[in-house]
Amino acid sequence: MISRDSITVSPWQADKQVKKINSANHEKHQLFDVLIIGGGITGLTTALLLQQQGKKCLILERGNIGFGTTGGTSAHLNTFFDATYPEIESDFGKENSKLVAKAGKEAFSLIKKLAKDLKIECDLAEKNAYLFAQDEKQSKEVKEILEASKRAGIEVEQADKISLPIPFTSAILFKKQGQFHPIKYIQKLAEAFEKNGGVIVERTFINEVEKKGEFVYAVADHMIFKAQHLVYATHAVPGVNSFSFKCAPYRSYVIGLTLTDENYPNELAYDMMEPYHYFRTHEIEGQKYLLVGGEDHKTGQGDADSAFKELESYVKQYFDVKEISYRWSSQYYVPADGLPYIGKMPGEENIYVATGFNGNGMMFGTLSGILISDEILGKKNEFKELFSAARIKPIAGFTELVQENANVAWHFVADRFNTESISTLKEMESESGTVADYNGEKLALYKHKNGKVTILNPVCTHAGCIVNFNAVEKSWDCPCHGGRFDLEGNVLCGPPRKNLERKK
Repeated sequence: MISRDSITVSPWQADKQVKKINSANHEKHQLFDVLIIGGGITGLTTALLLQQQGKKCLILERGNIGFGTTGGTSAHLNTFFDATYPEIESDFGKENSKLVAKAGKEAFSLIKKLAKDLKIECDLAEKNAYLFAQDEKQSKEVKEILEASKRAGIEVEQADKISLPIPFTSAILFKKQGQFHPIKYIQKLAEAFEKNGGVIVERTFINEVEKKGEFVYAVADHMIFKAQHLVYATHAVPGVNSFSFKCAPYRSYVIGLTLTDENYPNELAYDMMEPYHYFRTHEIEGQKYLLVGGEDHKTGQGDADSAFKELESYVKQYFDVKEISYRWSSQYYVPADGLPYIGKMPGEENIYVATGFNGNGMMFGTLSGILISDEILGKKNEFKELFSAARIKPIAGFTELVQENANVAWHFVADRFNTESISTLKEMESESGTVADYNGEKLALYKHKNGKVTILNPVCTHAGCIVNFNAVEKSWDCPCHGGRFDLEGNVLCGPPRKNLERKK
């Protein structure tokens, strides 16, 4: 089973047909045209497109291929997004709304093309998708989404049914949506990349990036990698930068369950609740699973166990559940103005970023591959300015930006005082963690099953906030910018470049 940045297991990881990639050896002092940090859908799409055009590329992955969000996605392929077309029209205008729709279609077309050309058996299927309302207010919003989506050029129509046994007041049907198996897909991208001469180095964490003249150097503990261009395909942009303030980290939860009556929906569906729920069916090793996601909250600021319980309770209201086979969560970043930031990093000429995908990572990760490869190859792209990582929208997203950063500031201060005090480590239960005042010092404490206690400095190495313990994922999560660390303090994901300080 491949590893992921969480201890909960997604069905994509557990699929016995998924095999691990063997990393290639890297020649010391070798110069690459492009160095891509991150082995998910963004990094692999970008790398493959560039390698196919004759560029010499290197992928560096902190874990293994699919270790990050791609390994934990619910794998919906949509041309409508978490930022709805009415919102996009309002913030960016009707013409740009059409461009967003066109960009989504091109991303989906590339996934289908690569799957066909590379003969990837990744369960790729085109599906109808229903968006449904359950009260008058939601029905009004759905109507607005219908009209704006049509103006943007999306195939959508009013619907009088949905594919779920859930009461609704109104619904619309989006055509030509889809789903796939994300790990099967990206592993074949990785194979094609290597066959084209690309190099993949796994289990390598980059803790520093340096620029010297026209070259970029990525520094790991025992190796330095050199390239003319560098791409952060890491979901979050490492270090403290403008994206730390423009993208808010969220955890999203999914359960995979079997049904006693075999009434699995054959189409995609989404409700209008806040946070919303989404539904689809996927067959793995001959067994169908209903995948239901939702109950999102800011990273480090919610209770994972409660989120799963809420999901399970919600599903059991409408489905005859036989067994909850999978419970997993993953991370995504919400951009301040609704659209992702893709392209050259502000102030840089040869460093590129792709972040702020919201819950649409498979589509925007693919789009990032198109945009960034085009920019490096010197090709014009009509979507470049709209998704520019350096764009400034003084109105769009301003309220959200202020609210999110006020939330960060509050946690930076409040979490320094809201801790319990313990007099002895014997008070701690086995396999539990807490941030506590112990012997006059604030510490992150975890008591293992064998009684051993791991002691860490709870100050996040990214921007100095205090981490919180995630009892389900067994991780230390930062409530400010989404940095996550394992029980030993090692960086799992997010913007931190250094591990938590080990005390014991």
